[in-house]
Amino acid sequence: MAAQIGVPAAAARAHEELFAYWASLKEGPRLPGRRHLDPGGIKRLLPTVSLIDVVREPLDFRMRLAGTALYGVYGREITGRRLSDIYNTAAADYWRVELGKVVAERRPAVGVHSLAWRGASHLSILWLRLPLASDGDAVDMILGFDAVVGMTQMQSGIRAA
Repeated sequence: MAAQIGVPAAAARAHEELFAYWASLKEGPRLPGRRHLDPGGIKRLLPTVSLIDVVREPLDFRMRLAGTALYGVYGREITGRRLSDIYNTAAADYWRVELGKVVAERRPAVGVHSLAWRGASHLSILWLRLPLASDGDAVDMILGFDAVVGMTQMQSGIRAA
């Protein structure tokens, strides 16, 4: 998987970098909007960045943009798709709850989600979701970052006889 980062510490540093960038765009309690984003400011992170549209009535989410490395994570293009088109029912429900919290609380969220739904239970996504609001108040988009972390094959140096 092209998006894999072998060391969780590297994934955490990438999260800190994106969070610091997002926080620098805030104006007091007002949230930044998509128009404030400059891809050049996060160029190194772009392959695993996503922009998620908030769809209202009923609340749902659509991938407006998915970085090129996310293709390897999902096994297909996910840009333009809703959660139910990307995930199985349990995973889509998980993301609806997590993204719903970002919208309702107007606060960033971070977590870990297993890729077992994709048949890769040894891998997980270390994710970060950051609220964006075109009016500075009502969250209408979410900036996402996903780092794939997991068990790597270790060499013991012991060889079979």
